[in-house]
Amino acid sequence: MSGLLPGAEASSLQPAEQGSRLSNSAKHRNAKSDPARDGSYHRRHADRVLLSAGRIRQKVKRLAKSISKDYAGKELTIVAVLKGSVIFFSDLIRHLTVNCGVDFISVSSYRGVKSSGRVSFLADLKEEPAGKNILLVEDIVDSGETLNCLKKNLLTRNAATVKTCVLLDKITARKVPVRVDYRGFIIPDKFVVGYGLDYNEAYRGLPYIGVLEKEKLK
Repeated sequence: MSGLLPGAEASSLQPAEQGSRLSNSAKHRNAKSDPARDGSYHRRHADRVLLSAGRIRQKVKRLAKSISKDYAGKELTIVAVLKGSVIFFSDLIRHLTVNCGVDFISVSSYRGVKSSGRVSFLADLKEEPAGKNILLVEDIVDSGETLNCLKKNLLTRNAATVKTCVLLDKITARKVPVRVDYRGFIIPDKFVVGYGLDYNEAYRGLPYIGVLEKEKLK
């Protein structure tokens, strides 16, 4: 892969022609979108890779196999906890061999990079959970407060069963005991991004899980 920024090759090969074709407004637009100028290039990459795309892919397949085995012959509703789990959730259901319904719930418990300890419901399920076997799919569990709150909420609404599937588990950050029925990876207590996880809405599209160092967290 070339180390050049997008568009650099054309400019270096044909500087005169390139300059004659660009109007002042076009040059201004290119300058505004230049990754080196606006910092977007650096927002596309974590400081280091914690889990590669290949490792994640294999783990998702194994999780789907275990879930499919446990729910064979049973009705299942899989609930994605938005937004961070959406990529994990999408990959997971494609590998399931059991029929399942899907639903979504949105909650918030973070302020910046820290858990506030208070869970706010932003969007509820479309269908009532009463009588259903629910599998909550989360991107990450750390303090355990969000997952514990969601489980209690669904059980009080008469869900038949509520189990959890979590891609990343920061066990050392746990404040509230919570059972994780299907776990992808145990990770250190670092701020991670990628594969759906974000920092101020950046980094979600990274195909891997990466670590952001403290100096980038404001």
